[in-house]
Amino acid sequence: MKKWIHNYIHCGLLGWFLEMIFTAFHAFRRRDLRLPCTTSVWMFPIYGLAALLAPLGRKMRGRSFVFRGLVYTGLIFLCEFVTGTWLRRRELCPWDYGRAKWNLAGVIRLDYAPCWFITGLLFERLLAESEQDAAGTS
Repeated sequence: MKKWIHNYIHCGLLGWFLEMIFTAFHAFRRRDLRLPCTTSVWMFPIYGLAALLAPLGRKMRGRSFVFRGLVYTGLIFLCEFVTGTWLRRRELCPWDYGRAKWNLAGVIRLDYAPCWFITGLLFERLLAESEQDAAGTS
C-alpha cells in the first residue's frame, strides 16, 4: 500500500508538471512570453490514477513501445472521459473541449492522442524506476 501511495503521488506530480509545460507551450504559440500555465487541483488525483498502470506495465514488458503507447493512450482517454464526465455533471470539470474539432462529448480531444501516447510511456518509465528502486532497497 505504501508503494502504491508513493507511485500515486509521483504520477500526480508528473501529470501536473506536464500539464503546466503543455499550457505554457500553448501560451508561447500565442506569443505570450510570460508563459502562464494553468491546471486545477482536480488534476492531481486524476493524474495520480496512472499509478494503476504499474501492473499492466509489468505484463506488457517485451512488447513494442508502439503497442504499449497505444494501450496507454486508450486507457488515458477512458480515464479522461470517465473523470471529465463525472466532474462535468457536478459543474467542476476544469477543461472543456466542446469547441475543438476532434472532441468527444467535450471531455476528450482525439488530436491529443500523441500527447497521451508519450505521457503513458513516461508514466510507465516512472513506475518501472519506482519498482527498481523498491527492489534495490529490499
